[in-house]
Amino acid sequence: MKFASLGSGSEGNSLLISATSENRSGVVMLDCGFSVKEAERRLARLDVLPAEIAGIVVTHEHGDHIRGVFKFARRYGTPVWLSYGTYQAAEADSRGADIHFCRDDEPFHIAGLTLQPYTVPHDAREPLQYCLSSEGCKLGVLTDVGHKTDRILSALSACDALVLEWNHDSEMLSNSSYPFSLKRRIGGSHGHLSNAVAADILREVDKSRLKLVIAAHLSQQNNRPSLVEDLMAEVLGGKLIDIEIACQYQGFGWKEI
Repeated sequence: MKFASLGSGSEGNSLLISATSENRSGVVMLDCGFSVKEAERRLARLDVLPAEIAGIVVTHEHGDHIRGVFKFARRYGTPVWLSYGTYQAAEADSRGADIHFCRDDEPFHIAGLTLQPYTVPHDAREPLQYCLSSEGCKLGVLTDVGHKTDRILSALSACDALVLEWNHDSEMLSNSSYPFSLKRRIGGSHGHLSNAVAADILREVDKSRLKLVIAAHLSQQNNRPSLVEDLMAEVLGGKLIDIEIACQYQGFGWKEI
């Protein structure tokens, strides 16, 4: 399988995943936090036609993840998978789209990929994150989560690649110009992962098959790629695991596992 990002951060998020076996029949889009026009532009950069998107899978209803989902789905006839709670939160925007429901620990299949949803603590109606697999390869995705749970560690065990949120440095967030209410939300137990907690997750998760870790959803105001890279390198301790940082404006190009 292979995967790429249209962009990662508070201004918009979208991940593309494709099976590379004979069962491949399209590309799965995980979230679409961009306008349709911007998503089309970013898809072209990765040599993907909108008609190749076999399904859009949604993590939760926040705008930086769902902004373009239903407009894209209606324009191209693309089916959408999401939790019932997320659907309830976004029902007014979803009319006319081909909707399918998914829930924690019930796998489903799109375009030769098996998707395994799992619940996470985040300030949304019924947020899910996903692991995707094909032909024995497993990609774990974890963004928009407030704290570490046993469910997360179990879901992300024995992945070949991880896309993992490293949202903020706690000290930078505390000293930022953000209002107190926003600082409390971001740093709270249902907000976003600090570098320290992301490092704990990476430290504790089963890394026996891990070959690549991509840090995602970095705050442009309250984090620095160099901090994240240093922490990732420290946790991995010289293991032969590649590390990269996802960019808000460029995402990252195709990675194959």
